[in-house]
Amino acid sequence: MIIIAGILLGAVWGYGLASRRGGNRLDKLQYGGSFAIAFGLAGLFVTIFVDYLI
Repeated sequence: MIIIAGILLGAVWGYGLASRRGGNRLDKLQYGGSFAIAFGLAGLFVTIFVDYLI
């Protein structure tokens, strides 16, 4: 669940960042995709860490 939330949050954040910087449609999609991957990976590590603690 943390991974999915990270992916969605990253996609929205990256898309918004590209919009604020004046990017075109492909820039927004690229930022959204790359941030989604990065936040999803961070969510994976958080999930593994929480599972390890429990």
